[in-house]
Amino acid sequence: MATGAVQAGVTSGTGERAGGGAWLRRFAWAVVVYNVLVIVWGAVVRATGSGAGCGDHWPLCNGQVVPLNPRVATMIEFTHRMMSGGTLVLIVALVVWVFRGTVERHLARTFAVAGLLLTLNEAVLGALLVKLGLTATSTSPLRPPMLALHLSNTLLLLGALALTAHFLGRRATVVRGAVRLEHRLPALTGLLAAMAIGVTGSLAALGDTLFPSTSLRSALAADFSSSAEWLVRLRILHPASAVVAGAFILWLLWRAVFVSRDGERPDGSIRRLGLWLAGLLGFQFLLGGLDVLLRAPVWMQVLHLAGADAFWCVLVVLTATVTVIAMERPHPSGLREQDS
Repeated sequence: MATGAVQAGVTSGTGERAGGGAWLRRFAWAVVVYNVLVIVWGAVVRATGSGAGCGDHWPLCNGQVVPLNPRVATMIEFTHRMMSGGTLVLIVALVVWVFRGTVERHLARTFAVAGLLLTLNEAVLGALLVKLGLTATSTSPLRPPMLALHLSNTLLLLGALALTAHFLGRRATVVRGAVRLEHRLPALTGLLAAMAIGVTGSLAALGDTLFPSTSLRSALAADFSSSAEWLVRLRILHPASAVVAGAFILWLLWRAVFVSRDGERPDGSIRRLGLWLAGLLGFQFLLGGLDVLLRAPVWMQVLHLAGADAFWCVLVVLTATVTVIAMERPHPSGLREQDS
């Protein structure tokens, strides 16, 4: 659903597509979808308390390449590790294909390389979580900041991959030195606001996992109780930040996508992307409310996170669509391409 939405915003401009062909663009979006699946399965690992399924061994699982007679928790954690390894293979393949299929200094190359570096950093952060014992039922004070850092890196990785696919689909040439940036400050602020929602959401989910409530009433009481665990009391930050940041993102969306400028209305594809974004934001608020009412069952946490990933991808692509504007690329001889 989200992939179809973001693809609607990449057909503006004139001329031939500057990417490396239809199959490369499809592969790039497939890598994005695969990474969403990896992220969602990571939520299953956390929500089921399976983070210690492979012990404190990394990259081995309980000291073995392939665990023998594994427990359910071991299978859940080992599956996540195998999926993460597949991410690295796919992104290396994407980088190679992007460099072979695009022109020099193409922005897709920049974000594909960024995706590879962030993937390596993701592996380091994951290894630290395991080696430091910040998994399963750990209530270490170090776990929340490490989890926040891990999720921030994950969002940046997913954003880099979405931008790689987006710029491969642009009709106008997008190379470094031949683009101009518009609305930079509000765009960056909107992305940071969305990341804040994600980070506080991960902390709230961790609190729900480590300290489950027996009823909705007790859960709400614990949020404001001075005797409750500090991680439980942090849960209120997520709905509070979601309301504030969500309202701000909707305001930016209205200003950038639906307000006429210089007598011209925004492109239709951009407006469709904006409607998708607004719809996904509303859907997230609905899921968040159900998550509270149902006291955060695993399946709801997974669905909520999947929706958040879709919202993030659409937001990143829409931001790039309205801020990164391709200009006519000068010919190496000094003449513009159309004059040479």
